[in-house]
Formats: sequence, structure tokens, C-alpha cells
Amino acid sequence: MFDSLVQPNSYVQVEFSLVDEDGDVIDSSSLPEGEPIRYVHGYEMLVPGLEKALVGMRAGEEKEIVLAPEEGYGLYDEDLIFALDRDELPEDTEVEVGDELVAQGQDGDEVDLRVLELREDEVVVDGNHPLAGKTLWYAIKVLSVRPATEGEIEEAARAYDEARAEDIVEEAREAGLMPAVRKEPLLN
Repeated sequence: MFDSLVQPNSYVQVEFSLVDEDGDVIDSSSLPEGEPIRYVHGYEMLVPGLEKALVGMRAGEEKEIVLAPEEGYGLYDEDLIFALDRDELPEDTEVEVGDELVAQGQDGDEVDLRVLELREDEVVVDGNHPLAGKTLWYAIKVLSVRPATEGEIEEAARAYDEARAEDIVEEAREAGLMPAVRKEPLLN
């Protein structure tokens, strides 16, 4: 019998508010464009610390959760700041500082990049998640918990396997077992 606790293979709906260290709202299900988080528990669909903190909660329970960078979007990695030659951008692409670009690596994966600086022949970009290196404060309320359907579990497992395969490829690159996809980092 399924206990209505958040546990592996639970389909969970959570209302949330996420704020940064200054108390500024980063995201919230109560914003006009916001909506509750809906996910299958146990497949790394949330940042690690949040998924761990939800284990054992029941519908109706509320909790405040503080996540260190390592439990959220990771530490800020200076090696993910690098320059792209302007001729690597699609023709007629106008970019400004603060723009977000989506690049495609040699392995076909999409990589989100934020424009930091414009130079005559280069665009300096940052491949870190915008919340990397930040402590995060979540206020959450579990709206519902039920057993996930077979289809929901299969979809979550497929997404998990794809993400894990990408992680393994990246680990192999970092270990020098595969060629790197990105350019050399800039020296400041």
C-alpha cells in the first residue's frame, strides 16, 4: 500500500517561493506566470537539497528550506567564462550584455550562455547557471502526494537516464578521456 509521504516514485505537487540572500523573490508559484512544481520524486528533477528536504513530507505540510550552493545549483565555476569569436554566432545576430544565448555543443546538447562582455571580435559568455554560487531560501507547501503512474515513472526515468549520460560524458571530458566541447577559459 502506498503511504502518502513524499518518497521515490511519488508524484508530488508543491507550491513554493524562492528568494535569494537579499530577500528578493527569484521565482514563486504565486507569481502571475507561476505554477506549482509537479514532479516524480527520486529522479533528480529538482535541485538535490530541495528533493532531499521534501522526503517524508505529506500533503498540507509546509517547510522553509535553506540550501547552500552545493545543494542547489552548484558552486560558481570561473572556467565556464570564455570568449566566443563573433563569427561563431549566427549571421546578423545582435547581442547585448545580459542576453542569453543557447549554443549547441559538439555532442548536440544545448548549453545556456549569458553574455558578460562585448569585444570587437569576441563575445565573453558565462556558462554557469544564474543561481550558481548562491544560497537559496525556499518556502514550500506540499499540495498533493500520490503514487506516480507507470507512464510518469517511465518519463522521469528516461529524463534521468539522459541527464546521467550527459554527466558521465562531462566527467570523462574533465578526466581528459574525451575532447572538450568548449573553448579554453579566459584569463582575467
